[in-house]
Amino acid sequence: MKSLLIAAALVLAPAAAHAQVAAAALPNTFDRPVQTASVPAAPALGAAPAPADARSEATLRAIIAGAQAGALDYTLLSDDLADKVREQEAALTPLIQSFGAVKTVVFVGSQEGADLFGVIFANAPTEWVIGFNPEGKVAALLFRPAQ
Repeated sequence: MKSLLIAAALVLAPAAAHAQVAAAALPNTFDRPVQTASVPAAPALGAAPAPADARSEATLRAIIAGAQAGALDYTLLSDDLADKVREQEAALTPLIQSFGAVKTVVFVGSQEGADLFGVIFANAPTEWVIGFNPEGKVAALLFRPAQ
């Protein structure tokens, strides 16, 4: 199993359609074979597992909305992640804005305390991983186009 160990580092691929952003120590779930569709259909009520952290979807939506509005809420992020996102904000914000409006957010699963979501935007299907530190701040954030 490959591990993503990018302690306080942010990676932004050169092509907007192939963006990947990461921070903190987190298993790289994107390198594992996909056992189900990248962005599955919403399961029936009561059938879906719960995210590892109950606030992960709301926080992810807030981060995406902030980026799309050009006003990221850095209070949601750990200090290390906030520093790295600030360094890349000029490229990151237009990229997320280019995805268009959020159409759906679907919880896919959890692993080692981080949650994976499929986020369908008007112009792009994407996959996101979000994880929190013990202080409740986002310490891991990764996204890429859905396969």
